[in-house]
Amino acid sequence: MKQKLCFDAWRKDDAGVRYILIYGILLVIAVVIVIPAITIGGLGIVFQSRVTQSQNEAHTGEDVSIKVFNHATGEIITMNLEDYVKGVVAAEMPGEFELEALKAQAVAARTYAVKHMAYFGGTGTAEHPGADVSSDPKESQAWQSDSVIQMKWGRNYKKYWSKVTLAVDQTRGLIVTYNGEPINAVFHSTSGNRTASAKEVWGFDYPYLRSVACTWDQNSPKYHDVKEVTLVELETKLGTDAGIIAAAQDGNQASIVNIINRTESGRVDKVRIGNKIFSGLEVREKLDLRSSLFDIEPQADKLIIKTVGYGHGVGLCQYGANGQAKKGRDFRQILTYYYTGVAIRNIFGS
Repeated sequence: MKQKLCFDAWRKDDAGVRYILIYGILLVIAVVIVIPAITIGGLGIVFQSRVTQSQNEAHTGEDVSIKVFNHATGEIITMNLEDYVKGVVAAEMPGEFELEALKAQAVAARTYAVKHMAYFGGTGTAEHPGADVSSDPKESQAWQSDSVIQMKWGRNYKKYWSKVTLAVDQTRGLIVTYNGEPINAVFHSTSGNRTASAKEVWGFDYPYLRSVACTWDQNSPKYHDVKEVTLVELETKLGTDAGIIAAAQDGNQASIVNIINRTESGRVDKVRIGNKIFSGLEVREKLDLRSSLFDIEPQADKLIIKTVGYGHGVGLCQYGANGQAKKGRDFRQILTYYYTGVAIRNIFGS
């Protein structure tokens, strides 16, 4: 019996050691494999769980809130997601646009919001902790309050607001996804013959932000622009080290400026002005041009800069969307044209 008791005790101790070893191995697996995987795919996991939760609870959207930093007042305000989307559409797109174009804008705006919302696993806006998005178009997508929209639209307010409301209501909960995740639903006013890829503008690639032909935006009032910049003003904005005035004094106007190369969509990639090389994006920003799709013509003591399009040129072209809508295309066709290889999904499950 004594021997048996000792044997049983040994077996218990051995089992304890084995349990410790098993738990140790599981802990290593969790630290080395599982936790990094969760971290890398965190947004996707939280987004999927929130979508599933929304579907299971049969949300109608009225109980999903977004926190918006209102740059006009400096306050963070909480509002219904769908109401927020209405304020974005009214701020970002002309009210007289076709309904299907407004719908496309609504889905893009909602997608942008969902991607940034903490509720769906987003990180919010870094500039304003505690807010999901900002109303400042320089930081986020634009949003305007009802009072501002009424002042902007005046006597057309009721007509335009009813269209915006219809566009948002008829696309309730719809977002654009790629591989099941909300996309970076960027948009711009006027592309000018072709949209730009994300890679050529920002240097990083997204498979759904490719350059595509766009011939529907040529009626945009922002399609063409001409700007005159004196050499003195040019040197002030680009820096004296560019030697622009000195180059002009040589008497050879061709030596003042030379476009070195262009991107896939025809936008200026590199340009030499004076003795300095700039990116097209730098020149656009420093000279406050409508786009980086431009030509430059030296003339006496100034440069004539002719631009085509308005905005960075990536993603949805707003005037192009309106042009497509006039041709009979619906919002789904518009969105899947400007965002390559995407799907449209309802976060509310209906």
